[in-house]
Amino acid sequence: MRLRAAWHANDYEVGKSELVRLVRYLKGINPSASRSLEEGMEETLTVQRLELPDSLRGSLRSTNSIERCFSITRDLCKNVRRWRRGDMVERWVGTMLIEAQKKFRRIRGHRAMSQLLLSLGRSVDAKKGSA
Repeated sequence: MRLRAAWHANDYEVGKSELVRLVRYLKGINPSASRSLEEGMEETLTVQRLELPDSLRGSLRSTNSIERCFSITRDLCKNVRRWRRGDMVERWVGTMLIEAQKKFRRIRGHRAMSQLLLSLGRSVDAKKGSA
């Protein structure tokens, strides 16, 4: 519940404070989980930091689209009997990804993609300025 509260926070700072509280809580119960969460804290809060609309944030918060791509590719791979050289594997996988693309649906919030691109551009520019 605490992790979900952090993920659903609309503000980056609120989400981060929730995760910091969860890290402190986990230290006594499971130090390994605490360290793991602490390591990935910034990545976990990426959608909050980019200040995306809720419609797009929900789609990007989940790994469902990536898992769907892998699932379709795996289903297509089971028909290949002879994998030879590495370049052949790359061609097969590339072809399978193109086939998988045909089965993709639009993600919820796809109309806010331009806002995502702007946010990513600002984030990259900020990193260049601080480097």
